Amino acid sequence: MSQARSSRQRYRGFVQDYKQRRLDDAAEPSDSPRPAPGERRAYVREYLRWLRPYRYAALALLVLALLTTGLQMIEPLFMRFIIDRVLLKAGLDTATRLARLQLAGAAFVAVVVLSNVIDALRDYRQRLLNVRVMMSLRRSLFERLLHLPLSRLWDMKTGGILSRLTGDVETTTGLLQMALVSPVVSLIRLSVAVAVLLVLNWRLALTAMAVVPGAMLISFMAARRIRPIYRSLRRDVEHIDGRVGETFSGIRIVRAFRRELQELLNYMRGRHTVLRKELFAHRRELVLWTSWGLMQAGVNVVIVWYGGYMNITGGASIGDIMAFQWYTFLLLGPVWQIVNSFSELQRSLAAMERVFDVLAMDDDKPDRPGARDAPRVVRELRFEDIEFAYREGQPVVRDFSVAVPGGSVVALVGRSGAGKTTVTDLVARFHDPTRGRILLNGGDIRDFRLRTYRDLLAIVQQDVFLFDGSVRENIAYGRRDATDAEIEDAARRANAHEFIAKLPEQYETSIGERGVKLSGGQQQRLAIARAILASPQILILDEATSNLDTESEQLIQASMAALLAGRTTFVIAHRLSTIRRADMILLMEDGRVTERGTHEELMTVRGAYYGMVLRQMESDGRNAEAVWRG
Repeated sequence: MSQARSSRQRYRGFVQDYKQRRLDDAAEPSDSPRPAPGERRAYVREYLRWLRPYRYAALALLVLALLTTGLQMIEPLFMRFIIDRVLLKAGLDTATRLARLQLAGAAFVAVVVLSNVIDALRDYRQRLLNVRVMMSLRRSLFERLLHLPLSRLWDMKTGGILSRLTGDVETTTGLLQMALVSPVVSLIRLSVAVAVLLVLNWRLALTAMAVVPGAMLISFMAARRIRPIYRSLRRDVEHIDGRVGETFSGIRIVRAFRRELQELLNYMRGRHTVLRKELFAHRRELVLWTSWGLMQAGVNVVIVWYGGYMNITGGASIGDIMAFQWYTFLLLGPVWQIVNSFSELQRSLAAMERVFDVLAMDDDKPDRPGARDAPRVVRELRFEDIEFAYREGQPVVRDFSVAVPGGSVVALVGRSGAGKTTVTDLVARFHDPTRGRILLNGGDIRDFRLRTYRDLLAIVQQDVFLFDGSVRENIAYGRRDATDAEIEDAARRANAHEFIAKLPEQYETSIGERGVKLSGGQQQRLAIARAILASPQILILDEATSNLDTESEQLIQASMAALLAGRTTFVIAHRLSTIRRADMILLMEDGRVTERGTHEELMTVRGAYYGMVLRQMESDGRNAEAVWRG
């Protein structure tokens, strides 16, 4: 969606696409291709499979709906009886008329009350079933989203994920009513109404029903044309929601560059475009609804007019005419419900495609057949001829081979873009190697169950992510069963307890979304405390102390030494204080390891690593030789 175009220009482009039937093809690159009719049927079958556990509840709904329908079909007969057999019946005395009227009226009231009670029960059970199906579908969708490849999630963006979990799931749940219960009940009501009308007076029945088939056909065709509009609407809302999320996640940048007005204009352009499209769809639906209202009124006029003629000529009674009007309402009601269900079905199908398209996606890294639990202790982590590329033919890590003994500290250094973070992502199995393999105690890490392998890991990144909640909840994120004493101990070891104790509610203090109520250094120390509490076998520190001031970093070094003890650790850092005591330093350039060894060994060689240290010391005003000697 172009930021420069006004909402009017966007709307005009949308109308042109709609008129030329290009709307469904105007998808964004992240959208799934439009499914073929056979694929749509597959989606519907998949939805019905989801309903299978609720088949008895759906059957009960159908029975209740049929009971309501049967009772409603009896109601006009009471009116016909009262008019023809009581009010206009010749030869009856007043007492007999009153007795018949009381009996018929009481039965009439009982049928109406029973019909409404059953219909209320059906409506409640319908809503209950919808909620159950919606929660089941939403749970499965959320679970699948949690395990999708990162690239898929990046393509969908936050707005796309939220729109699928909220609006799309709710709309999809409407299929139960729109595609199953309502059409079936309406068809039965339609069949019964037609049969009763034909029995009462076949001439009047044929006259009343003459316009129905053509009206249904036209309505179906009109309703089908509405579906692409709602698909386009959902796409726009997804973009808008995603942009709103980005705006408030980066609100500091927005304010720093004085972009508040531009973001507001972008938001309003998008919303105005959505409003125009909604009104565009509503106008087409309004034509449909108005046409049906006129047709229903016309049929009533015909019944009164033609029925009056037949009454005068002796072909129909007044009761027949009144019952016909009621049955016509009961006839056109189901027809309208079928057409309206078809219109609503278009929205539900468009949403269903998006939901089940995600559910059909493969998990990020499904466990291999015969996968086993990962070992509890790391004795060795070995990289064998590793190559990895985000895009085919453009590897960012290549010829990477190294053996890391368990419990050792490996420092990855080099320029930005050298492949350091990618290596740690491979260790964490955020990605799998394009070529080569990573062995844990001699076994390929892809042969271990992913969940048990990730149990070995903890990560502290430069871009710290904290959740909206209390300090306690964030520290214990990796160990929900941790005691208060363990949480406080982890905070002390991360040099975080002192500032936590000064917070308004200490460990129960809410830190806001992404920890916005804390400074960068405080956020970093909470992230380190979270890693300490997790007690991992493999620890990844990606610029973990970059947001700490010099004093805090010095205070935390001793705690870091305790954290690293006995753990296989990968450290990405530029500060020498973090890496100089590493058991192995790997200098990377263009995805390859160009130098390896300890700090002392690499300083002796006086290669690229020595030059990097020298430049850093000169920038800090310190002597590189003193650093080399420790």
